[in-house]
Amino acid sequence: MTLKIERYSEGPSTKIRLIGRMQAEHLAELEQQIRGSGSKIALDLEEVNLVDVQVVRFLGACEAQGITLLNCPPYIRDWIHKERD
Repeated sequence: MTLKIERYSEGPSTKIRLIGRMQAEHLAELEQQIRGSGSKIALDLEEVNLVDVQVVRFLGACEAQGITLLNCPPYIRDWIHKERD
């Protein structure tokens, strides 16, 4: 399974739900979804089951820009912290 992206908008808030395996090749599409979203953005990672290092770095950068990471699996959260150090 590859990555499935579902976007839900309500006023200025947008939740982008990510499902499946997320790899660097998906980042351009995700960036496009983020750019087309409202001012308050959250990425829901509950159903993400595999990421690569480029994705981890991207997620860390998103968080640094004020994007909320919802339901972030512990191994991804730990990896983001390690990449920042």
